[in-house]
Amino acid sequence: MTAVSPRPGAPSVKGSRAHRALLFVLAGNMLIDALEVSVVLVALPALGADLGLSMWGTQWVMSGFAAGFAALLLLGPRVTAHWGRRRVYLAALLVFVAASVAGGLADQGALLILTRVVKGMCAALTAPTGLAIIGTTFPAGAEQRRAVSVYSLFGAAGFTVGLLSSGALTALSWRWDLVFPAPIALLLLVFGFRLIPADVTSTAGPPPLRETLVRLWRNGPFVRSAVCAATLNGTYLGLLLLLTHQLHAQWGWDAWRLALAFLPACVPLALSLPFAGRLVGRFGSERLIVAGGCAATLGCVTALAGGEPDSYVTGVLPALLLVGAAFVLSFAALNMQAMSGIPADRKGQAVPVYQTAVQLGAVLALPTVAVLAGGGYRRALLFLTALSAAGALTAVWTRTPPPHKAT
Repeated sequence: MTAVSPRPGAPSVKGSRAHRALLFVLAGNMLIDALEVSVVLVALPALGADLGLSMWGTQWVMSGFAAGFAALLLLGPRVTAHWGRRRVYLAALLVFVAASVAGGLADQGALLILTRVVKGMCAALTAPTGLAIIGTTFPAGAEQRRAVSVYSLFGAAGFTVGLLSSGALTALSWRWDLVFPAPIALLLLVFGFRLIPADVTSTAGPPPLRETLVRLWRNGPFVRSAVCAATLNGTYLGLLLLLTHQLHAQWGWDAWRLALAFLPACVPLALSLPFAGRLVGRFGSERLIVAGGCAATLGCVTALAGGEPDSYVTGVLPALLLVGAAFVLSFAALNMQAMSGIPADRKGQAVPVYQTAVQLGAVLALPTVAVLAGGGYRRALLFLTALSAAGALTAVWTRTPPPHKAT
């Protein structure tokens, strides 16, 4: 475990101004981590054409980031326990900047995908570490809850920011989509070097990974939440990938039109996140998770029943709205249910496992959609319908797990 204390020369984080500045750095980095997926989404046709990549190749630009994220998440607590949160956070930001520039300059698909994997690994270190810094730096209670809310809101808004940025930047060159996070991350690095408190690392490290996984596997609500979150994320990103290919190849839509077309699937989550706690308090997490799973499935069924779309309003928009509604209903509820039975001293190990499951949903779904889309739009949609239905069935599965000792 790592206890945070101010480093020599650092401003005191007890002052409200320093608190806000630190939160700006941490939340700003969460925003660029979140936009890394959407910022390349509508640029895929352009970069694929320039680099000679098929749909199978371009999807790795998205799934490569998710794969890197998932690959390092479970090792993150051990890395930060050994090197310290501040050092790891700043080093990951610096590598992120370098990988962004390298990705923008890449002239081969393999090199571009490699930079995306590296950026995903950097995000796997900064995202949970930023949340951990908030948990140990901001006083428990209302101030810490506000900080976590802002941090989460920036993450939810990141996807929308990435879409809008990509729509504008791709008109200049898809390479700007890869490069433009670099100066933002560099600015956050400069402020982070000044504001992030230093660590005092104790000799006690996180428990063995196998022990953590065994404990969590026995926790029914955690497992069901992880499965539902993975299927929801895979369905969401898989649908956007499929529609990107369809609308560009069949309708000839450019990046800016694609970005605007996808806004109904992501804006509602960013707008509703501040009220998510009230929604869960009123309806309960289980009901919202079931409703979200059903909404995602209905969205895919609607698209499947309509066949290849011939109109955005009737053939594309209903599916986007329903899958977007699934996130609004169940995003916060899934997080809360997953952590509800985890003791406070174990949440630091449970969060990376949960986030890994979420990323694996994308890692598995995106390549599958790319392969099936080669055989037709409906084949890929059928897979997404089955995937979302699996999440909905998991949500309604109410079998009580056998008694076990508290984790």
